[in-house]
Amino acid sequence: MHAWLCENPVGVDALTWKELPTPTPKAGEVLIEIKAASLNFPDLLIVQNKYQIKPPLPFVPGSEYAGVVQAVGDGVTHFKVGQSVACLSGTGGFGTHTIATAAQCMPLPEGFPHVDAAAFIMIYATSHHALVDRAQLKAGETVLVLGAAGGVGTSAIQIAKVMGAKVIAAASTDEKCALCKSIGADATINYTTENLREAIKTLTGGKGPDVIYDPVGGDFAEPAFRSIAWRGRYLVVGFASGPIPSLPLNLPLLKGASIVGVFWGGFAQQEPKASAAAMAELAQWYAQGKIKPVIDRTMPMTELKAAYAHMGSRGVKGKLVMVN
Repeated sequence: MHAWLCENPVGVDALTWKELPTPTPKAGEVLIEIKAASLNFPDLLIVQNKYQIKPPLPFVPGSEYAGVVQAVGDGVTHFKVGQSVACLSGTGGFGTHTIATAAQCMPLPEGFPHVDAAAFIMIYATSHHALVDRAQLKAGETVLVLGAAGGVGTSAIQIAKVMGAKVIAAASTDEKCALCKSIGADATINYTTENLREAIKTLTGGKGPDVIYDPVGGDFAEPAFRSIAWRGRYLVVGFASGPIPSLPLNLPLLKGASIVGVFWGGFAQQEPKASAAAMAELAQWYAQGKIKPVIDRTMPMTELKAAYAHMGSRGVKGKLVMVN
């Protein structure tokens, strides 16, 4: 097997494509031949030693992937050789093969392509947990999605529409805004050329959004929160822009609003039954054609460094997927 090895987490340039012995699965594990692996923001942080999870060195990055089971360890009865699976294991995806615990794998139904499956779990599970569970979103409410053309942003637009909400998508270019419109957003804001607060006020008739979905952080957090509706819920999803914002606590007081943390990994660990039920609902929505990952492009696994550079340029719309 071959894989991208991180022996020194100082950044993407230190990754090396190496031949490694193909491992044998232990009890409770499966060996997966990787067909596709998506690039997520945590995959950039983890090779820079900036992610909250710091795997022992050396490690193979790549948090999310899909492929075919090649071998199963003792005690694994619900997967068989030749079966297609998707997996979110945090590491291991950027290679030709990997070992995963069977518990981390999701069986793929017929007709679920590996490229879509590799771009599915992280973004849709995060957005489902955020909007359905944490925000308790109701039909007819208005959702503002920041960073709306990215992976989690596009999934949030689709899920909010499935739930009957009105969606305002905010993104940094007209091209990204057009993408958001094409997947269901009711209105868009280009926050490079428009004043965010004024645009929100106009689009909501002065009421403000009931739910704000924020995977970006940085400079837009405070103006967005100042625009929130009475009893609004501000979803803290991530900080893709870099800086972690600080919000004055008088704002939630004055708005009767909530600042709600969204940590899907913790939810999946603490509440596995609820998480599994959410994944089952998402798989059903995919089968019904209600949700579908937006794929910016696919690139050969060997071109991972070029893919990281493309992601760093902020030009990605939806998800980047590496393929073997």
